[in-house]
Amino acid sequence: MTYPILISFSLILLAYLLGSIPTGYILARMVKGIDIRDHGSGSTGATNVLRIVGKEAAIAVLLIDMLKGALAVFLVKLSYNYLTLLPSQWQGSLVAICALLAVIGHSKSIWLNFSGGKSAAISLGILLTMNPYVGLGTLLVFLTVLGVSKIVSLSSISAAIAVNILMWIFNPSIPYIGFALIAAVYVIVRHRSNIERIIAGTEPRIGQPVNS
Repeated sequence: MTYPILISFSLILLAYLLGSIPTGYILARMVKGIDIRDHGSGSTGATNVLRIVGKEAAIAVLLIDMLKGALAVFLVKLSYNYLTLLPSQWQGSLVAICALLAVIGHSKSIWLNFSGGKSAAISLGILLTMNPYVGLGTLLVFLTVLGVSKIVSLSSISAAIAVNILMWIFNPSIPYIGFALIAAVYVIVRHRSNIERIIAGTEPRIGQPVNS
């Protein structure tokens, strides 16, 4: 039993470290020589990178952040599907824990004094790997709200809420539903300043600058 426990803790730690890779910070340093946290909203996520650095860098950040989340879940599934190193009854819980730690790592990066992004992109990568139907449904909700509102934060919040409904429909296991609920609350809390601006009518739309 010692080896499965050790492997599980290693996967959990690796998930956090994958999430912690500060993609937006690194690309902003490489492209413009700036600390992205000192500009715009202060987030290292793709939306702030889009406003401050540019479209190409933002697309790269989006894709890499999604890949980080996907990889954190894929490594757990790999351990079961090919290596058979862990007890089968642990799989759902271990996937959910690693997914959650990757989300937290993205917004509380050990490399950036526990700052980071708002965890929307990495959550999408996680969901696409956990259950493609949930991931694609979440993406559809995000794109629909974005197309109507042109507000990325509102789209992310809407998608976070939709995840819980979609998980109940497509993968109603306790660990996955627990992840969906905790991650959704976490993402929404991370957007609390955006929510205040949405209520005040000052949240910038795509193409507009952000002052705080």
